[in-house]
Amino acid sequence: MELLTLVTAGSVDDGKSTLIGRLLYETESVTDDQLEAVARSSGRMGLQQTNLALLTDGLRAEREQGITIDVAYRYFTTPSRSFIIADAPGHLQYTRNMVCGASVADLGLLLVDVRAGLTEQTRRHAFLLSLLGVPHWIIAVNKMDLVDYAENAFRRVQDECVQFLSQMRVPDLTFIPVSALNGDNVVTRSERMSWYAGGSILDRLEQVHIRSDRNMVDARLPVQYVLRPQPGELQDYRGYAGRLASGSLRVGDDIVVLPSGMSAGVKSIDTPDGTVSEAFAPTSVSLTLTDDVDVARGDMICRPGNQPAAIQNVDAMICWMDREPVRKGSRLLLKHTSRTVRAQLTEIAYRIDVNTLHREAVESLGANDIARVRLRTAQPVMCDDYQRNRTTGSFILIDPVTARTVAGGMVHSRSSER
Repeated sequence: MELLTLVTAGSVDDGKSTLIGRLLYETESVTDDQLEAVARSSGRMGLQQTNLALLTDGLRAEREQGITIDVAYRYFTTPSRSFIIADAPGHLQYTRNMVCGASVADLGLLLVDVRAGLTEQTRRHAFLLSLLGVPHWIIAVNKMDLVDYAENAFRRVQDECVQFLSQMRVPDLTFIPVSALNGDNVVTRSERMSWYAGGSILDRLEQVHIRSDRNMVDARLPVQYVLRPQPGELQDYRGYAGRLASGSLRVGDDIVVLPSGMSAGVKSIDTPDGTVSEAFAPTSVSLTLTDDVDVARGDMICRPGNQPAAIQNVDAMICWMDREPVRKGSRLLLKHTSRTVRAQLTEIAYRIDVNTLHREAVESLGANDIARVRLRTAQPVMCDDYQRNRTTGSFILIDPVTARTVAGGMVHSRSSER
């Protein structure tokens, strides 16, 4: 069954957790004991009815404060598709959590309070969804019950969103008026908004086409591990294991190993389900090769006529996640697919004001800042542009002293300089 990963985004109190709770409840994806626990928590909070938002606000601090802090992952299935939901926090100080949730999403579900319109944090999350290349968007204009389900209130917010989003890349956009509290247009069509001719949120989630979003052209296999089992009939087995980041490989293909440039052919392809003649992303595989070439963790296997750039000057957009600021000249570790190399922040070109999208000259970056930078790595990394390949075009930055992940990055353009 096809899997779709979606991330919720938007400002605090716009109703993200309530909407997801409603979606889980009405698709019968919640167990009786979970409902009972949420009902008890609602009672302790003095509420007259069950607060479905508590189905996703799983941390005690979240329930006590009535906010989302961590990214809460929930799972449900319909006859058409399986889903993973990442309920991202709305507060400014947790923007980095939202980046983590959106980095692997097929679809972004952006909630907007019909009364407030686009707030600062909603604009920030919209920009992040665009920056992270999320290909499909649903903008759910929530709390329609508080404006008597008025069409003009919905159209006002829709026009405001369209004007703001015209400044960024949004491949596929759908607007849906909803009331998460009452379930209008969440799982089934609402009878209270006859002026709306579209489907519910669940209709859109089940119907959106995601197969063409995956890069099936560029064969990329980052090597995670060299398998040498040795006992018995596998004594001479040498397999190069990893998860296909994009494209496909078949037995008999000519391949090249980067950064060494050594060539060989694919002898066999083993998967958890057995040996196959061809494998497609995102399958985990182990390749054996026709020639005995030197392959190690961090290398990239691809086709000779279709290679990523092996670069040491990395131009990228980053979201700085650490509380400690970073300055030009700082030394970091850059982890790209399965390869980790030493790096230096050589330039901060500009920081982006997510409210105006203006570029600002700065000397340092603080928590949740988004900026265009250049990094110089000690060894080459095999990168594609992020807009072409979200896996081989992304990386994380790590503090070499504390081992904390301090930033997430997207390769914005490439340089062949070494």
